[in-house]
Amino acid sequence: MPGYRTRVYPRTVAGVSLKKQITEKAAALGFAATGFTRASLPPEKLAYLQEFLQNGQHGTMGWMEVRVDQRARPQALWPEALTVISLGFSYAPESDALENLSRKDVGNISVYARNRDYHDIIKGKLKHLAQFIAARGEGVKVFVDTAPVMEKPLAEQAGVGWQGKHTNLVSRSHGSWLFLGEIYTTLTLEPDEPARDLCGSCTACQTACPTNAFPAPYKLDARRCISYLTIEHAGPIPEEFRAAIGNRIYGCDDCLAVCPWNKFAAAGREQKLAAREDLLAPPLAELALLDDTGFRAKFSGSPIKRIGRNRFVRNVAIALGNSGEAALLPVAERLATDDDPVVAEAGRWAVERLHG
Repeated sequence: MPGYRTRVYPRTVAGVSLKKQITEKAAALGFAATGFTRASLPPEKLAYLQEFLQNGQHGTMGWMEVRVDQRARPQALWPEALTVISLGFSYAPESDALENLSRKDVGNISVYARNRDYHDIIKGKLKHLAQFIAARGEGVKVFVDTAPVMEKPLAEQAGVGWQGKHTNLVSRSHGSWLFLGEIYTTLTLEPDEPARDLCGSCTACQTACPTNAFPAPYKLDARRCISYLTIEHAGPIPEEFRAAIGNRIYGCDDCLAVCPWNKFAAAGREQKLAAREDLLAPPLAELALLDDTGFRAKFSGSPIKRIGRNRFVRNVAIALGNSGEAALLPVAERLATDDDPVVAEAGRWAVERLHG
């Protein structure tokens, strides 16, 4: 590369390979899986992304349309990068992720959001690992889900897991419960073998989706996805999906939870990600009463905080309407007069549903 001097680090340091040292350091920090790959992706990954965007299947997530080339080409994001270290962090739940779906008076929050914001936790750990590498005179950059990085294709290429039919990463050891993070580095390290797709003929994740968000295996239409609708989508939720949402008030784990590979996953060990008692089965009647101050206090440090009170309470109103609980009618009536027009519309819908 003109103007850049590639530094190839020795394969062994004090008798231990640098890859092994990095992997052991990552494990000590709590990472469940570590893989290494070149800082490049095959052209078909760009083509897949472009097709997804051209079909409008990203909905209102306009940020996905920005810096597309950097997403598909790691070196377009950072030209000096030679190796990508892909890391997986387990957040497997201790109990059935879907056990609250039949309890209509409570809300169901996606497993990943039942405590602290994983971005902060994992980024801190990645920085520790990056410092370990930087101490050897190499350049590093860390990423956790907030930069134009195609995390899942890189993780698959690095052998951490494969992209399943639900488009999320699946691991033989950790099922569908892995957070992903990356370290781009100027180190040249031998890449690992890509993971092999082991979904076989299984279609459990496809048939589990309440809103039929998968037009085909390995393809997602985010506009139909409950996670998108309850988190990313800012306006009124289309009525065609409201009944199917049930009591899911933040995200959806259905396609992840039914993956057969989860039977090999041990519960995540990071206490900051362990479910808070008050977020395991929060009563809808209490959540509906949250004003902006109360919302911010309850969800301080949580990923839920980023969607704001109005969008969250809109979701709660939908769950109220799906509850079938006549005792919750006064709560829905209160939301029907909310100052926020989107919340009020959802509240009126809930009142109509509860009236019969």
